[in-house]
Amino acid sequence: MTDVIPPLRTAFNDGWRIRKPMGPFAAVMGGGAEPTPVTLPHDAMRDMERTPDAPSGAASGYSPSAAWTYLKRFDVPALWSGAWVALEIDGAASRSLVYVNGALVASRPNGYARFVVEIGPHLRYGAANELRIEVRTHKDSRWYSGAGLYRGVRLIVAGAVHIAPDGVRVSTPDVDDELAAVEVSSRIANETRLVRTVRVATVLVDPSGEAVGREESPLTLLPGQTMVLRQRMFVRNPRRWSVEQPELHTAHVSVTDGAVELDGQAIDFGIRTLQVDPLRGLRINGATVKLRGTCVHHDNGPLGAVSLPRAEERRMQRLKDAGFNAIRTAHNPASQALLDACDRVGMLVMNEAFDMWEHEKSEHDYARDFTEWWERDVDAMVDGSFNHPSVVMYSIGNEIIELGSPSGAVLNRRIAEKVRACDPTRPVTNGLNTFLMVDAGPIIEAAGGLNMVMGGDASNIFDRIAASPEVSAAVEEIATPLDIPGYNYAESRYAMDAVSHPNRVVVGSETFPTTIAANWREVMRHPHVLGDFTWTGWDYLGEAGIGGAAYDEDEGGSRSFAREFPYLTAYCGDFDITGFRRPASYYREIAYGRRSQPYIAVQRPERHDHTRITVNAWGWTDAVASWSWSGYEGRPIRVEVYADAEEVELLLDGTVIGRSAVGAQRDLTAEFETVYTPGTLVAIAYRAGAEVGRADLTTAGTPLSLLVTADADAISGDGQDLVYIDIALTDMAGVVPCHADVPVTIDLAGPAVLAGFCSGDPQTVERFDASTRTTFNGRALAVIRATGDGEITLTASAPGMRAQTVTINAE
Repeated sequence: MTDVIPPLRTAFNDGWRIRKPMGPFAAVMGGGAEPTPVTLPHDAMRDMERTPDAPSGAASGYSPSAAWTYLKRFDVPALWSGAWVALEIDGAASRSLVYVNGALVASRPNGYARFVVEIGPHLRYGAANELRIEVRTHKDSRWYSGAGLYRGVRLIVAGAVHIAPDGVRVSTPDVDDELAAVEVSSRIANETRLVRTVRVATVLVDPSGEAVGREESPLTLLPGQTMVLRQRMFVRNPRRWSVEQPELHTAHVSVTDGAVELDGQAIDFGIRTLQVDPLRGLRINGATVKLRGTCVHHDNGPLGAVSLPRAEERRMQRLKDAGFNAIRTAHNPASQALLDACDRVGMLVMNEAFDMWEHEKSEHDYARDFTEWWERDVDAMVDGSFNHPSVVMYSIGNEIIELGSPSGAVLNRRIAEKVRACDPTRPVTNGLNTFLMVDAGPIIEAAGGLNMVMGGDASNIFDRIAASPEVSAAVEEIATPLDIPGYNYAESRYAMDAVSHPNRVVVGSETFPTTIAANWREVMRHPHVLGDFTWTGWDYLGEAGIGGAAYDEDEGGSRSFAREFPYLTAYCGDFDITGFRRPASYYREIAYGRRSQPYIAVQRPERHDHTRITVNAWGWTDAVASWSWSGYEGRPIRVEVYADAEEVELLLDGTVIGRSAVGAQRDLTAEFETVYTPGTLVAIAYRAGAEVGRADLTTAGTPLSLLVTADADAISGDGQDLVYIDIALTDMAGVVPCHADVPVTIDLAGPAVLAGFCSGDPQTVERFDASTRTTFNGRALAVIRATGDGEITLTASAPGMRAQTVTINAE
């Protein structure tokens, strides 16, 4: 009986090889290089040579266009004959073609889309099989997309009667303190030629591992039929999922025929309620939550576009610790690893479907495939989101060009209704850039042209456009099908909508980091504004240099959106790509009202006498938290102090330098001009003459040494876990200078590979796969990925310093 097989749902990430594509005669003629072994997830683009003339230019961080072939040979037991065998691919970038033993079994143009491919009919049972997946990228993204099987693959083997792909959905329609109704909807498929009656059992397990609900039901299926079985259970005294307490339950679903288990799946879910209205905003479990949000791109810095559980959880936890409670996935559906991390950490998610619809933003982007594929890609996004309590809304687009046209209005309504048909439990939004919805030409020209607007302080221009009568008229129809219109750079509409559309609930779906103080006051003032999503919380690859400060002596320095080679990162994150907090992060924490102590940042003295052409609205001043500037003694220097106060007094070694009003030049900021003298700089914040907080910076002493710190002393040896190694130059007191960078070399021994090595430097030609990296602001980061069990030793060395070693156990 072909059903008698152990059901299997397992990672399928080992044993892959990669090479450049070969023509039809190359294999016969012996051409082509030998494939290179890789472990998934894997980003094929990350280690390609960056060049100033790369086709996508600054958009991709000057990474090239290319194509790759992924290969895997695997044995298929004869026992699987007649079973249902499939692959679940969480993302293949992009325009992927999936072949099994030479037969094309699937294609997917959208590199961010999850899809399931049935491969059973094409397998050779009791023999070796070959899986081949072709991917390519070419001027198809406005940011660094990465390429390849960068989100991993799962193998699914089940009986001919089995749970359909994404077939288990868990919802909690009624919840109170005493009782939660949990509905488990299971789609069961019968791939046989016989009428089959099976039993479907579901067990609910709470966060402590205790069974809190159980239901078992018979289900009869006709040949070739898929049926939905709904089971409702009631959990007493439910432990609810929330941002503060992300409690996760698990639903264990099994399909059996007599004593034979045909299929089984475990689904994590959260018990919580979700409501939205203009008087109480977004409520989770009945409590209003203001979204302290950030937009995040999908890459993981030194890993490229690789999405691994540890990388995503580290990033989400650090963002949360810095004051954020929500992310917007910009501008594509999240990986399952990211959503799992948000569930565990307690980070809310706006999951976004598309960056474009039918109008191109890049020469070869998804617009070419949108008409044919958008409905299937919406299905995939919702299927991948439904069981994740962290997902609280869906965005159907970002700054869609055609929204100001009749065709755009029609599509907006169609896509919103499609999402609701897939999931009626979550609200729908769309990131509207009002700049694109009307003829903004006269306002732009009056401001000096498009380059001036995009390269300078664009916030005032965007707000003027957003508040215009033309935009109000354009938004009216677009907002109607949306539960929550999303405003990109249009905060001027918050107060207007409160008066003209009292039933409208909105969200700041994308905002300038430089305006967070004013934005947050508006968010708190208006209950119909759910929150703010800044651009951006974490630095990312591509859109190179949009947050970098340009000075008159810089090559290519100008009022422009992006910057010249060798810029690599956007350099506009609260965190840099190593996960280190930049000054903007502390400013934001003060703006949120979550930090009472002031924060000191110092502009680099070597730039003091140069004319700063611009820090555009996505950037920050070129300041760091350091009072160590060897060689600049007696030279002028500018100090910024961020504080929720009326005045700040600045002292050096107890001597008063000056006292400045907070907010004179910028919200929540006091600025000082002084000269650099080593010592201890202290900022004291005052309100109504009373001290409300203080901060200090001390000059680093000598000698400097390496400080090497691992975030874990043990790692899984399965190739899917990571350890992050922070490297810093410090004095005896642990002070890190920002002006004494050196090359650091990593030597790795044991069952591991260097998954990535980087600094926060936004403009560099150093590679992520190299074993030597120059620190930036005194810091670097190494990421270790185990390849088996055993002891891993990492040794870091730098010229003139004693080498430092950390040991990690892979188990």
